[in-house]
Amino acid sequence: MLQKTLKRLSRKNRVRAKISGTAARPRLSVFRSNAHISVQLIDDTAWKTLASASDLKLEGGTKTEMAKKVWLEMAKKVLDLKIEDVVFDRGWFAYHGRVKALAEALREGGLKF
Repeated sequence: MLQKTLKRLSRKNRVRAKISGTAARPRLSVFRSNAHISVQLIDDTAWKTLASASDLKLEGGTKTEMAKKVWLEMAKKVLDLKIEDVVFDRGWFAYHGRVKALAEALREGGLKF
């Protein structure tokens, strides 16, 4: 278990060393658990979360479909902030499955990254 945790933290640190969010281009951080997925829009210079969304209150569908629905919730908040360009932070998660479905939905919704 310790080995697995260390490898995950290593992957996370490698990704985070290369990206950072600003007020003009905030970081879109994705967290995926076995059952749920959540997204945060973060300004790293001000250490502030600008918006967040998760599938905890949403109902119906597979986990991948729920990841796409999270974008609909997040879209309202991002469009209110008038943000079009973000930095995508997948954390230690591989870019496939629910993370990929969420990223593609974000791109279809008009975000650039």
